Amino acid sequence: MPFPVHYVTRAPGWAPVGIGPAGAAVVIGVAAAERAALGTSARVVAWPPEDLGTALAAVDAELARLDLEASRFRHDSELSRVHGSGSHVHRVSRGLAEAIGVALAAARWTGGLVDPTVGGALIALGYDRDFADIAPDLAPDLALARELEPAPGRQPVPGWRSVTLEGTMLRLPAGVRLDLGATAKGLGSDRAAAAAHAACGRAAGGCGGILVSLGGDIAVAGLPPLGGWPVAVADSSGDEAPGQVVRLTAGALATSSVTARQWQRDGRPLHHILDPRTGWPANGPWRTVSVAAASCAEANAAATAAIVAGRDAEAWLATTGLPSRLVTRDGTVRFLGGWPDPGWPDSSGPDPGGTLPSPLCPGPAWGAPAW
Repeated sequence: MPFPVHYVTRAPGWAPVGIGPAGAAVVIGVAAAERAALGTSARVVAWPPEDLGTALAAVDAELARLDLEASRFRHDSELSRVHGSGSHVHRVSRGLAEAIGVALAAARWTGGLVDPTVGGALIALGYDRDFADIAPDLAPDLALARELEPAPGRQPVPGWRSVTLEGTMLRLPAGVRLDLGATAKGLGSDRAAAAAHAACGRAAGGCGGILVSLGGDIAVAGLPPLGGWPVAVADSSGDEAPGQVVRLTAGALATSSVTARQWQRDGRPLHHILDPRTGWPANGPWRTVSVAAASCAEANAAATAAIVAGRDAEAWLATTGLPSRLVTRDGTVRFLGGWPDPGWPDSSGPDPGGTLPSPLCPGPAWGAPAW
């Protein structure tokens, strides 16, 4: 059973959650809460525990701002207004400019493996609303996903080079639809963690540390608890790939998977990670990739790029030097860039900050704090 939280928040929409299953890595003196947000779940962990209420208010404000700026599922979002304006040139807010700028930088860094112009292709495949509102033809089926092949006649997406951003001036060709999913959730974690830490510092004259997870994409800010933040990482599709708990002392960790957000159309299995070169869901050997980096937006982009890169993922990730954990479709686990092998208990975990050792212990969760 989970240990009880040390502080119960009354923040609207947030529910307190336990801080660790018996026998797993536990940090005493923290408080955690969770709610639905941005089509996924948001979890915030704070120490000291009395900072949680202040942290939640700051996270709420950041997530609401990002949703109004960059959601393609809200008709009243700034991005939807851009798509519906009929103009090629747009003056956008600084917040949306940041979100688009991060997406374009990720496209440049990954050589186009991550591309924000996949929005039209996703809409054509049926991902045209919040995922919870999509009615799949059949339940997700990983075995069918192994047989995924591009549909005849599908074309590459327009390409990130067709989009230009100068300050807050956006030029977007007619008909191009942006989807910022490969970086916006990570950016949201980064923004929320930084804002929560700053708010707690202002309220208390000093602050310990904050962890924010959006659907398992995690950013931390401030001082980590003693020994680091224990974060459980495992494959999402079952127990074939054993989980592990790493300790994150700085930066971020993100996971991309083809086993989540999966649906079918006309008997074809589909998932949300598209290969921009085909306009069709990526069909490489990896079902899950986790990456640690200095920011969650960077980690999220790298994990998505690895899924799309397929058999070239290991070579591409090696050029980045980022600690990475890759799981094949048959459950084989690969470690790169200093990601610790759980067979070596004295290994250090993915530590972008390079400050504290990161001991490991078994963990059952997938891409989530170990609370």
